[in-house]
Amino acid sequence: MSAEYSIDTGPPPSTGLRRLKEVVVGSASSVLLPVLQRAARSHVGGETLDDALAVAHRLVHEGTPSTLGFWDTPAYGPRQVAGVYLDTIDAIAKSRLDSYVSLKPPALRFDAGVAAELGAAARAAGVRVHCDSHGPDVAAPSHAMERTLVEHCGAEAVSTTLPGRWRRSLADADWAIEQGIGVRVVKGQWPDPADPARELRHGFLEVVDRLAGRARHVRVATHDVALATEAVARLRRASTPCELELLFGMPMKSALRWASEAAVPVRIYVPFGKGFIPSAIGTLKHNPRLALRIVMNLAAGR
Repeated sequence: MSAEYSIDTGPPPSTGLRRLKEVVVGSASSVLLPVLQRAARSHVGGETLDDALAVAHRLVHEGTPSTLGFWDTPAYGPRQVAGVYLDTIDAIAKSRLDSYVSLKPPALRFDAGVAAELGAAARAAGVRVHCDSHGPDVAAPSHAMERTLVEHCGAEAVSTTLPGRWRRSLADADWAIEQGIGVRVVKGQWPDPADPARELRHGFLEVVDRLAGRARHVRVATHDVALATEAVARLRRASTPCELELLFGMPMKSALRWASEAAVPVRIYVPFGKGFIPSAIGTLKHNPRLALRIVMNLAAGR
């Protein structure tokens, strides 16, 4: 439910679902917010780093590595956000978790000095860092921040996010390959002003094809099993190391079953912080199918 972490739940609603979308948009704040708040304990990493670490340790017992992503609110200043990231790096190192930290460059105001500090801390701790994507208008300053991270902790410890929804992601894929950093491929939440009608699955696979045989490592971030199957097949044919990345709290039974059968490594993104629920509502307003699935799962006690 992050605006960055594309929640891949199938094709956009058909004409027959337009009325449902209107209902969900109109009622999301009054109905779905309380539902999500009641479900938060089991469906998200919690508000604090300790909550997220508890989830990560539980995942370890299930044989699944993680990534920890702090979701802030406007009440947090960049220095406070940086402090949480530094604490997360330190906690991962001390607990020896197979985990990495997902950063949100806009929350850090794209500050090069903060990026250098985080990069140095990550290098000293032996922890990898990743930059989530946001709107296409801030892709350039995000990449500048990633370059600073590379300078301070090495390309092997840095990765970026490329949305299939953006035309520019093909050129950004070339850039990531040149930098020697890893890539997380998502469908993308924000439309591309240069190509607003771009088809999400087609764009996703175009980015995968651009990376295949060339990228250091690719994380296929989607709950869309058919799309994941095709993306991983293309990467494997090109002998490109890859794994499936899923968002904690999202329906993932089918994806996990497929990954197990296909022997695809899986990693779970664990969001934490007070910014999760507002982001969730923002996504649900534009994704009635996801809203309906979550409400049905809760009603069924899952």
